[in-house]
Amino acid sequence: MDRHTLELLEFDKIRSLIAARAACSLGKAGASGLEPGVDPGAIHDRQSLTTEMVEAIRAGVRPSFGGLHDIRGLVRRTQVGSPLEAEELAETAETLRAIGELDRWLNRIGDQFPRLGSLRRGVGEFSGLVSAIDGCLDSRARVLDTASRRLSALRREIAQVEERIQETLRGMLRSAEVRRGLRFPNFTMVGHHYVLPVSKDHRGEIEGAVLRTSASNETVYIEPRAIGERSAQLSFLRAREAKEVRRILRWLSAQVGQVADSLLATLEIMAELDLLHAQARLAIDYQMTAPRINNEGRLVLRGARHPLLEALFREDPAIVRPNGEVEDSARETPAAETPPVAPPPAKAEPRSVVPIDVNLGLRFHLLVITGPNTGGKTVALKTVGLLAMMAQSGLHVPADEGSDFPVFDDILADIGDEQSLEQSLSTFSSHIRRIGEILGKATERSLVLLDEMGAGTDPADGAALGRSILDELTAIGSRAIVTTHIGDLKTYALSTPGAENAAVEFDDETLQPKYRLHIGDIGQSNALKIARHLKLAEHLIARAEGYRAERRSGEIPELEILQQMRKEAETAREQALRAQAEAERTREALARRLADLQDETRQLETIAEARARLQPGDRVVVPRLGYDRPGRLVKVDPRKKTATVAIGHVTWDVSIDEVIPQVLRSAAPRTAPAPAGKPVQGRPVVPLDDFQEV
Repeated sequence: MDRHTLELLEFDKIRSLIAARAACSLGKAGASGLEPGVDPGAIHDRQSLTTEMVEAIRAGVRPSFGGLHDIRGLVRRTQVGSPLEAEELAETAETLRAIGELDRWLNRIGDQFPRLGSLRRGVGEFSGLVSAIDGCLDSRARVLDTASRRLSALRREIAQVEERIQETLRGMLRSAEVRRGLRFPNFTMVGHHYVLPVSKDHRGEIEGAVLRTSASNETVYIEPRAIGERSAQLSFLRAREAKEVRRILRWLSAQVGQVADSLLATLEIMAELDLLHAQARLAIDYQMTAPRINNEGRLVLRGARHPLLEALFREDPAIVRPNGEVEDSARETPAAETPPVAPPPAKAEPRSVVPIDVNLGLRFHLLVITGPNTGGKTVALKTVGLLAMMAQSGLHVPADEGSDFPVFDDILADIGDEQSLEQSLSTFSSHIRRIGEILGKATERSLVLLDEMGAGTDPADGAALGRSILDELTAIGSRAIVTTHIGDLKTYALSTPGAENAAVEFDDETLQPKYRLHIGDIGQSNALKIARHLKLAEHLIARAEGYRAERRSGEIPELEILQQMRKEAETAREQALRAQAEAERTREALARRLADLQDETRQLETIAEARARLQPGDRVVVPRLGYDRPGRLVKVDPRKKTATVAIGHVTWDVSIDEVIPQVLRSAAPRTAPAPAGKPVQGRPVVPLDDFQEV
C-alpha cells in the first residue's frame, strides 16, 4: 500500500486508537504493524475474526489478559543459552499462567465462535514449565530454600553460622566497656558483614576491621575480631549459595529454552488475540459495523463517518494529550476546509460528525465533488480513503450496515498543501509531480483520491490539465474521487460516460455548510450570496451578477435539464440500493437463524443417540446442576424416563432428558504438534540435581 497515502490519510492514528485499547505490549506491537492487505481471502478471514470478537464481548464472554506480558525477548535469550534473572523467570511464569487462562477461554467459546476457537490449535501446553518455576521461586521472585537439596543445606548452614555470630555480638553488647563506645546500642550490617557502630573517639577500644565510616565521619563500622573467622565462613557459604542460585536459574532458563519455539508461536497467537480484542473494543466504542467485501469493484458507503474527527470530538485520549491539546496530526485539515461538524444548537452540546453516503463502481467509476469552501469536500475524500484502508486491514468501519468495499490493489492520494522547500517546488509543482506518480501506479483495481484538481495555476490552464487527467483516469478504469473549484470541470461528468458529479450541501438561507454529500448535484460557489451576506456594496454585487449573466448566456440550457435527470436517476438508485441492502441483511439474518436451528437439531439428535447408549457408571453432566460438576450415572429407568446421578456424595433423581454424556462436552486437542525435537509440555530434559552450571 502506498506509504505516502497512509501518511496523508493518517492511518497511524487509527493504529494509535487500537493500540490504546490493547491489554499489553503484544497487542500494541501488533497494532503498530497493522497494514491494509490485498488478499481478499485473508481480508475476509480477518474481518470474520473481528466480528466474532465483537459478538463475544457483547455476549459478556470477553477474554481476560491479566498477567500477560511480552516475553518474546526473554524467550529468545534462552534459545542462545543466556540465563534469565529470577524476576524475569517470575514474569515468564505469570505469562504462562495467563496463556493457560486464555487457552481455556478459547476452549469455552469455541462452539459459539468457531473462528476464534480455531486459534487454540496453535496454543502450547506449558503447565510443566509453570510448575518447575513455581517450585523454585516464591511470589517475590526469591529462590526458595526447597528449590534444591544443595541450596536447602547451604541455607541451613548459613542460618546456623549467623546465629553464632549474633550470639557473640549480643555477648559483646552486654559489656559496659563496649556499650560506652557505641553510637547506638545494637549491631547492624554492612553488605553481608555484621558490624558494630563505634564512635570515632572510641575507635581503638574495639579490635577489628573498619568496613565503613558514616558521611559525617562521626561513626565507624567495625567488624569485631571475635567474629572474624565465622564472618569469613559466612562469606564463603554465601558465595556457594549464590553459585547454587545461579545454577537453579540457569536450569530454569534451560527449561524455557527447551520450549522456546512452541512458546514463541503461542505468544504470536496471544498477540493476535490481544489485537483482535483491541479492534473489537474500538468497533464497539465507535459503533462500527462489519463491511462486506466484494470482488466486483463495488464501493458503497452508508452513513460513513470520519473516525479521527469523531475521536477528536470525543476527546479520545489516544489522539488528545492529557492537557486537552490535540496532537498535531489529528488537527491537520486543509486550510480551505473545516471538519464536517453539525452546526451546534443554541445550547453547547458535544459536536458530532455528519455522515455521508458515497458509491463508486455501480453506474460510474469517477466522482467529481464540487461546492464552496468549508463544505467538507476534503473530509469526504479522506473518509472514503481511510475507511477503505480500515476495511482492508480487517477492521470494522464507522458506517451503517450494508457498506460494501472492493479490495483495492493500492490507494493513491494527493491531498492538501504539498509545497516542498527542500526541493524548491511550488504547491502546483508538487501536486503535478505527485499526480504523475499516481497515474504511473494506478490500475483498474486502484482507488485514486485527488483534492483541488487544477488549482494553483491559471484557471483556463488548470481546467485543461484537469480534463486531461480525468480522461487518463477514465481510460485506466480506476475508481476515483476528485474535488475541484474550477467551473469548467463541473461539466466533465455530464459529457463523460462512467463519471458523475456530487456536491456538498449548502444552506442558501443561513449561508452555512451542512456537510452532506449529494451525488448527482453540481456544487455552486455561492460567492455572490456570501458577499451580499457580508454587506459588500450592492452596486458591486449587481455589476458582478451582470458579468456572470453575460458569461452564462452562451451556456447550453440542455445541460441543466440533463443534470436534473441524472440527479433524479441517482436518487432512485440510492433508494433501490438501500432497499437491496435491507433485503440482503434480512436474508442473511434468516440464513443465520436457519443454520442455528439446523445445528441445534443435529446436537439434539446426537445427544438423544448418546442417551440411548448410556450405561450405569458412565460419566454425565446435568446442565441445571452445573457443567463444572460432572457426575456418574447410577441407574436408568427407561419406563419412567428417569435417571439417578451421583455427584460427589449426593445422588440426584432427574429426567433422562436432562442428562448429557460428558463425552459430548470434551474439548478439542490441547496443542498443535510440537516442533521436531522440542518438547511442548515443559518437562525438564535434565533433572535439576544433575544439571551442572557452565
